[in-house]
Amino acid sequence: MKIMVIAGSPKAESRTRGIAQYAAEELRKLNVEVLYFDVGIDQLPLFKGDAASAENETVKKLAEYAEEADGFFVTSPEYHSGMSGALKNALDFLGGKYFKNKPSAIAVAAGGGKGGINALANLRTVLRGIYSLVIPDQYVADPVNFDEGNVLVDELAQTRVRELATQLKELTELVSANKA
Repeated sequence: MKIMVIAGSPKAESRTRGIAQYAAEELRKLNVEVLYFDVGIDQLPLFKGDAASAENETVKKLAEYAEEADGFFVTSPEYHSGMSGALKNALDFLGGKYFKNKPSAIAVAAGGGKGGINALANLRTVLRGIYSLVIPDQYVADPVNFDEGNVLVDELAQTRVRELATQLKELTELVSANKA
Protein backbone atom coordinates (compact mmCIF):
# COMPACT_ATOMS: atom_id res chain seq x y z
CA MET A 1 0.00 0.00 0.00
CA LYS A 2 1.20 3.48 -0.89
CA ILE A 3 0.00 6.73 0.63
CA MET A 4 1.02 10.10 -0.71
CA VAL A 5 1.71 12.70 1.96
CA ILE A 6 1.41 16.24 0.64
CA ALA A 7 2.98 19.06 2.64
CA GLY A 8 0.99 22.03 1.39
CA SER A 9 2.96 25.04 2.59
CA PRO A 10 5.17 27.06 0.23
CA LYS A 11 7.22 28.47 3.14
CA ALA A 12 10.79 27.40 3.87
CA GLU A 13 10.00 27.34 7.63
CA SER A 14 6.69 25.55 8.00
CA ARG A 15 4.64 23.99 10.77
CA THR A 16 2.60 22.32 8.03
CA ARG A 17 5.75 20.43 7.03
CA GLY A 18 6.07 19.35 10.67
CA ILE A 19 2.61 17.74 10.51
CA ALA A 20 3.33 16.12 7.15
CA GLN A 21 6.67 14.72 8.30
CA TYR A 22 5.14 13.32 11.48
CA ALA A 23 2.28 11.74 9.50
CA ALA A 24 4.81 10.19 7.09
CA GLU A 25 6.77 8.71 10.02
CA GLU A 26 3.63 7.26 11.56
CA LEU A 27 2.48 5.77 8.25
CA ARG A 28 5.88 4.12 7.81
CA LYS A 29 5.51 2.59 11.30
CA LEU A 30 2.24 1.09 9.99
CA ASN A 31 4.19 -0.55 7.12
CA VAL A 32 2.87 1.87 4.53
CA GLU A 33 5.07 3.03 1.67
CA VAL A 34 5.06 6.83 1.76
CA LEU A 35 5.30 9.01 -1.33
CA TYR A 36 6.24 12.44 0.05
CA PHE A 37 5.60 15.64 -1.92
CA ASP A 38 6.31 19.08 -0.46
CA VAL A 39 5.02 22.10 -2.42
CA GLY A 40 7.61 24.30 -0.68
CA ILE A 41 10.48 22.16 -1.93
CA ASP A 42 9.01 20.63 -5.09
CA GLN A 43 7.89 23.95 -6.51
CA LEU A 44 5.32 23.72 -9.26
CA PRO A 45 4.65 26.18 -12.06
CA LEU A 46 1.32 27.98 -12.05
CA PHE A 47 -1.44 25.70 -13.30
CA LYS A 48 -2.66 26.99 -16.67
CA GLY A 49 -4.40 23.88 -17.96
CA ASP A 50 -2.08 23.54 -20.94
CA ALA A 51 -0.26 20.46 -22.19
CA ALA A 52 3.15 22.11 -21.92
CA SER A 53 2.89 22.29 -18.12
CA ALA A 54 2.51 18.51 -17.96
CA GLU A 55 6.06 18.21 -19.31
CA ASN A 56 7.53 20.02 -16.28
CA GLU A 57 9.66 17.59 -14.21
CA THR A 58 8.03 18.57 -10.90
CA VAL A 59 4.54 18.18 -12.39
CA LYS A 60 5.59 14.75 -13.65
CA LYS A 61 6.79 13.79 -10.16
CA LEU A 62 3.52 14.99 -8.61
CA ALA A 63 1.44 13.07 -11.13
CA GLU A 64 3.57 9.92 -10.80
CA TYR A 65 3.23 9.89 -7.03
CA ALA A 66 -0.51 10.54 -7.19
CA GLU A 67 -0.98 7.78 -9.76
CA GLU A 68 0.85 5.29 -7.54
CA ALA A 69 -0.94 6.36 -4.36
CA ASP A 70 -3.77 4.35 -2.87
CA GLY A 71 -4.60 7.19 -0.47
CA PHE A 72 -3.53 10.69 0.55
CA PHE A 73 -2.61 12.55 3.73
CA VAL A 74 -2.94 16.23 2.83
CA THR A 75 -1.72 19.09 5.02
CA SER A 76 -2.01 22.84 4.62
CA PRO A 77 -1.47 26.03 6.53
CA GLU A 78 -4.49 28.27 6.97
CA TYR A 79 -4.10 31.35 4.79
CA HIS A 80 -6.93 33.89 4.98
CA SER A 81 -9.44 31.23 6.06
CA GLY A 82 -8.48 28.80 3.29
CA MET A 83 -5.82 26.33 2.19
CA SER A 84 -2.59 27.61 0.70
CA GLY A 85 -2.60 28.68 -2.93
CA ALA A 86 0.42 26.44 -3.55
CA LEU A 87 -1.53 23.39 -2.37
CA LYS A 88 -4.60 24.35 -4.43
CA ASN A 89 -2.30 24.74 -7.44
CA ALA A 90 -0.96 21.20 -6.89
CA LEU A 91 -4.47 19.78 -6.59
CA ASP A 92 -5.46 21.58 -9.80
CA PHE A 93 -2.65 19.77 -11.63
CA LEU A 94 -4.05 16.45 -10.41
CA GLY A 95 -7.83 16.58 -10.38
CA GLY A 96 -10.26 13.70 -10.13
CA LYS A 97 -8.27 11.34 -12.34
CA TYR A 98 -5.87 10.76 -9.45
CA PHE A 99 -8.18 11.08 -6.44
CA LYS A 100 -11.37 9.31 -7.52
CA ASN A 101 -12.41 6.74 -4.92
CA LYS A 102 -9.16 7.09 -2.98
CA PRO A 103 -9.25 7.98 0.72
CA SER A 104 -7.75 11.20 2.08
CA ALA A 105 -6.97 12.46 5.57
CA ILE A 106 -6.62 16.19 6.18
CA ALA A 107 -4.77 18.31 8.73
CA VAL A 108 -4.07 22.03 8.99
CA ALA A 109 -1.53 24.18 10.80
CA ALA A 110 -3.35 27.23 12.18
CA GLY A 111 -1.64 30.35 13.30
CA GLY A 112 -3.88 33.36 13.04
CA GLY A 113 -6.19 32.62 15.95
CA LYS A 114 -9.08 31.50 13.73
CA GLY A 115 -8.60 27.86 14.59
CA GLY A 116 -7.98 26.43 11.10
CA ILE A 117 -11.52 25.17 10.67
CA ASN A 118 -12.13 27.25 7.55
CA ALA A 119 -9.02 25.87 5.86
CA LEU A 120 -10.16 22.34 6.72
CA ALA A 121 -13.60 23.04 5.25
CA ASN A 122 -12.00 24.52 2.12
CA LEU A 123 -9.66 21.54 1.75
CA ARG A 124 -12.49 19.04 2.34
CA THR A 125 -14.65 20.78 -0.28
CA VAL A 126 -11.91 20.71 -2.92
CA LEU A 127 -10.99 17.08 -2.23
CA ARG A 128 -14.65 16.05 -2.44
CA GLY A 129 -14.81 18.00 -5.71
CA ILE A 130 -12.09 15.78 -7.14
CA TYR A 131 -13.90 12.66 -5.85
CA SER A 132 -11.67 11.72 -2.94
CA LEU A 133 -13.15 9.82 -0.02
CA VAL A 134 -12.23 12.29 2.73
CA ILE A 135 -12.38 10.64 6.14
CA PRO A 136 -14.66 12.43 8.64
CA ASP A 137 -11.95 12.98 11.26
CA GLN A 138 -9.53 15.89 10.79
CA TYR A 139 -6.96 17.82 12.78
CA VAL A 140 -5.86 21.41 13.40
CA ALA A 141 -2.47 22.04 15.01
CA ASP A 142 -1.80 25.27 16.87
CA PRO A 143 1.61 26.97 17.13
CA VAL A 144 2.03 25.67 20.71
CA ASN A 145 2.09 22.08 19.35
CA PHE A 146 5.53 22.65 17.74
CA ASP A 147 9.06 23.35 18.90
CA GLU A 148 11.29 26.12 17.53
CA GLY A 149 12.23 23.93 14.55
CA ASN A 150 8.58 23.35 13.61
CA VAL A 151 8.68 19.73 14.75
CA LEU A 152 5.36 18.43 16.08
CA VAL A 153 6.23 17.74 19.73
CA ASP A 154 2.97 18.00 21.68
CA GLU A 155 1.89 14.54 22.81
CA LEU A 156 -1.82 15.09 22.19
CA ALA A 157 -1.10 16.53 18.73
CA GLN A 158 1.06 13.52 17.91
CA THR A 159 -1.71 11.20 19.06
CA ARG A 160 -4.26 12.95 16.86
CA VAL A 161 -2.03 12.75 13.77
CA ARG A 162 -1.21 9.11 14.54
CA GLU A 163 -4.95 8.33 14.81
CA LEU A 164 -5.60 10.04 11.47
CA ALA A 165 -2.80 8.02 9.85
CA THR A 166 -4.24 4.80 11.28
CA GLN A 167 -7.77 5.63 10.10
CA LEU A 168 -6.43 6.48 6.65
CA LYS A 169 -4.51 3.20 6.42
CA GLU A 170 -7.56 1.19 7.52
CA LEU A 171 -9.91 2.87 5.04
CA THR A 172 -7.35 2.59 2.24
CA GLU A 173 -7.03 -1.15 2.92
CA LEU A 174 -10.81 -1.54 2.88
CA VAL A 175 -11.23 0.41 -0.37
CA SER A 176 -8.34 -1.47 -2.02
CA ALA A 177 -9.77 -4.84 -0.97
CA ASN A 178 -13.15 -3.95 -2.49
CA LYS A 179 -11.52 -2.99 -5.81
CA ALA A 180 -9.87 -6.39 -6.14
